[in-house]
Amino acid sequence: MHSTHDLELFPQYNVTQMLFKDVRNAAELRQCAVEGKIKGGLINPTMLVNPFQVLVAANKAVSLQKMGKMKTRSLFSEIIFNLSPTNNISEAFKRFGSSDGDDSVLVVLVQDKDEPQLLSDITARVSGRQLYKITPQEEKCGTLLDAVVCRMATKDVM
Repeated sequence: MHSTHDLELFPQYNVTQMLFKDVRNAAELRQCAVEGKIKGGLINPTMLVNPFQVLVAANKAVSLQKMGKMKTRSLFSEIIFNLSPTNNISEAFKRFGSSDGDDSVLVVLVQDKDEPQLLSDITARVSGRQLYKITPQEEKCGTLLDAVVCRMATKDVM
């Protein structure tokens, strides 16, 4: 499952959230993120109440980056830090960052609208499966929630 939203305060950027289940290579993904091979944040989705939290954290991270006041080294680590209720960076990574043994991962991308989205590159790196696998045609017909609810309602019929 993935969803993309424009940042309200920075309309030239959008945030894409991709949720993967049954992930078998979380340690490898985390290493790729540390090395910069994945240009995104890896979040433990079990710690989130709602995807809106990630949008707020991303908005704040982009704002701090523009002002030159980030407390961490990268935009994606700043997003993870902003999810935490404390000011302890290492605690934020322990609680909200992806761990080597996680079997579900939320990948968060922040991109300029002029840059092409390389969602297929991220999907190819993950040994797992995307939840719901919403097609681009479904996204054009309605909201992500509409597509998910439709699949839930018709799963016994199809």
